[in-house]
Amino acid sequence: MKQILPLMFSSLLILAGCLHDSETSISVEDLEKAIKSGTVTLIDVNGSKSYAEGHIPGAIDFEASKDSLKDSLPEEKNALIVAYCGGPLCPSYKDGMKAAEDLGYTNVRHFSGGISGWKKAGKELEK
Repeated sequence: MKQILPLMFSSLLILAGCLHDSETSISVEDLEKAIKSGTVTLIDVNGSKSYAEGHIPGAIDFEASKDSLKDSLPEEKNALIVAYCGGPLCPSYKDGMKAAEDLGYTNVRHFSGGISGWKKAGKELEK
């Protein structure tokens, strides 16, 4: 029994993290619509070198803008903010989400496909 409890607890923590991810994730289709309508602010957390090589159009370079992020985000605290990183297995998007949430934003989501998912979907990059 002593060995089972830690395993059960760990499983619950993993499940809770997955549920949170599915609740905050945005699809490539919905992200593309938001970009076209101008209703999203994107935060690229892949680092400045990767950002310079290509990013989702309109994205903010989180590494370069971290200290002045509030100046790059909209005034409306319920505005859609989407953070992304390299791909589905990259957890770095959480840094961008947390930074926006710490500034009071309430509609913060992530694009779990990341830059690799955007490319795989055949979408254009901005340099």
